[in-house]
Amino acid sequence: MNDTLDVVLRLVGVLVVFLVLPLLVGQTEHKVMAHMQGRLGPMYAGGFHGWAQLVADGVKFAQKEDIVPADADRRIFQLAPAVALLPYLLVLIAIPVGPHGFVGQALDAGLFFVLAVMGVGVLGSLMAGWASANKFSLLGALRTAAQLLAYELPMLLAAASVAMAAGTLSLPGIVESYHWWWTPWQLLGGLVFFTAGLAELQRPPFDMPVADSEIIFGAYTEYTGLRFALFLLSEYAGIVVLSGLTTVLFLGGWHGPWSGSVGWLWTLLKAALLSFVVIWLRVSYPRLREDQLQKLAWTVLIPLSLAQIALTGVVKVVIS
Repeated sequence: MNDTLDVVLRLVGVLVVFLVLPLLVGQTEHKVMAHMQGRLGPMYAGGFHGWAQLVADGVKFAQKEDIVPADADRRIFQLAPAVALLPYLLVLIAIPVGPHGFVGQALDAGLFFVLAVMGVGVLGSLMAGWASANKFSLLGALRTAAQLLAYELPMLLAAASVAMAAGTLSLPGIVESYHWWWTPWQLLGGLVFFTAGLAELQRPPFDMPVADSEIIFGAYTEYTGLRFALFLLSEYAGIVVLSGLTTVLFLGGWHGPWSGSVGWLWTLLKAALLSFVVIWLRVSYPRLREDQLQKLAWTVLIPLSLAQIALTGVVKVVIS
């Protein structure tokens, strides 16, 4: 009975995080962009500092008509938002927030699990683009597929260097293996992992699949109302997951002063800082061209990730 209650409480905790943190990231993005780009609109909704902007957006999406194109594949069109969102919920189950089992479900092959499940989320964009019966949507879906193929490899290689260093695929085990010199040793892999993760999330400056100035909004062009809101929620959930994974793999997770009692707070603070960086990059850098995106992946990130693996191998041999 106690084990069942423990599982239920863990799942409820993960669900609360899944529902709250992406919304906070979305609200923060409104405020950061308002300050950095002079977008004053989000600073007025509800009065003090635009506190009701998130509520206003929710009401707006709920009031919009749910339209399905006449020529669309209705079932796949309606299923795509859920396919894009659900993998991030599953990944959050395996990310450790603090010590002493402060995780939804500790998995022996947790790193393998989260990377595999994150790759499934891209299928939501592919399904949306194919089912919309819109050439712009299809073009956005094809760009998504090309981007996934290019950036999945450096992301996996960067994560593999961490697994080599820790000697385990368990995410809590990786954090427990962390030492103060880990971050500078794995810094190159961390930069590759974070950059490739941004590209997989199709966040600026890697937002070619949703380039509104070229293909309207890519795979999501035909979506309205709550279905479109689910795609936005999946994007913000992806930011939370990417920030959490980068924190666990490269920044020591819950390690910090008084980590035994407030380790979960260190994890959240590090993830929040990385989420801010994601927003900052959106505001600061223009979109890459498609050829520049492919060149960055195949000629820069993949060689760097291989160099990180070689460095990790050398260090492991010297230590052993």
